[in-house]
Amino acid sequence: MKYKKQECVGARLRRLSRIVDGYYRKCLVDFNITENQMTVLFVLSVSGKIEQGKVGEKLKLGRSTVSRAVRLLEKQNLIKRTAAYRPEVELTKQGENLVKKLIPVWEKVMDELAAKLGDSGMQIIGELESKLNPSG
Repeated sequence: MKYKKQECVGARLRRLSRIVDGYYRKCLVDFNITENQMTVLFVLSVSGKIEQGKVGEKLKLGRSTVSRAVRLLEKQNLIKRTAAYRPEVELTKQGENLVKKLIPVWEKVMDELAAKLGDSGMQIIGELESKLNPSG
């Protein structure tokens, strides 16, 4: 065997993802949203009204994951969705207000992770993303 099983890149990256998710999960408990939902809100805060499918493309999330996040955020009146064949989604006023509250919480987690990873760790993450992203 060419590689040791514990060297599996996919398994290691998923494990790291779960570790990082734990940091965000702790801070999002009071907001009743998940990290995926937070990133959807952040994309909408930057993009404005956008096709639901484009959200998934930007975040590299599957269609069902985005649909589930959108549906749950819509139930909380944080986003609104058009009824078109290719629905567009955008933040509601309540969603905009939540994003404003989330930013300092997100920044605190980012500060903690950046401190643990250091400049070199943050740079490595960017390099890995560039190297592995097929769309550049």
